Amino acid sequence: MPYVNIRITREGATAEQKRELIAGVTDLLQRTLGKNPATTVVTIDEVELENWGIGGLPVLDYRAQATGKAKP
Repeated sequence: MPYVNIRITREGATAEQKRELIAGVTDLLQRTLGKNPATTVVTIDEVELENWGIGGLPVLDYRAQATGKAKP
């Protein structure tokens, strides 16, 4: 029974986008590893931006640095 946990920043992913992620991951596991979709579990956790960091920086600071723009 595969278990997949997807973590994304909370930035407005729609219910339809989440459905596509769940269906896509389930299909990938079936096609690639022969896993049964009926026993494949996929969860999506949305993390607040202030709780997400990349390269030692809060994500908004990281993005601002990467684009050369000041954060809003």
